[in-house]
Amino acid sequence: MANELKSEAKAQVVSLLCEGSSLRSIERITGIHRDTVMRLGVRVGTTCAKIQDEKMRGLNCANIEVDEIWGFVGAKRKNAERAGAYGDVWTFIALDSDSKLIPSFVVGKRDAYHAKMFIADLATRMQKRVQVSSDSLAVYADAMERGFGTEVDYGQVSKTYSFTNLTQNAAGRYSPAEVIKIENHQMEKSCGQT
Repeated sequence: MANELKSEAKAQVVSLLCEGSSLRSIERITGIHRDTVMRLGVRVGTTCAKIQDEKMRGLNCANIEVDEIWGFVGAKRKNAERAGAYGDVWTFIALDSDSKLIPSFVVGKRDAYHAKMFIADLATRMQKRVQVSSDSLAVYADAMERGFGTEVDYGQVSKTYSFTNLTQNAAGRYSPAEVIKIENHQMEKSCGQT
């Protein structure tokens, strides 16, 4: 027979997961086995994804910023095969710069396939023409045209970084690089202008 958690215990586990606590630390804090914590996390995540998919439609966003966040599952790319792990993953994320709403995200590889999937999903959630900015990842231009057609004002922000301080000392290696130049590029083809 299944051992059901009380609502208070479920709330505590979800709260700890949201704070970024590890499965083993949640197990130590709550006394709830890590497999149970994982099953609860999957159930909550699945329900949240369903709610997001149903409710985040017809959005009236004006300015969207898109970017990618790197992470890894089990091991980094160079050790993934040896460790039997997935390796590097990228989360494509859209952010409404005014409300801080995240209308769309996709987790996968940093490639054209996942970029097109991400932008196509984002386009279905918008109510009107929107302004989108991205970094200079080359796959975005085609993805924007395929996803939005002419119903987007799209531009790329290219940053040039200085890496001189990164090799000097340990503190420099772990500090963000200094931005020395920023260029904005309006992508004519994706803006409905020829």
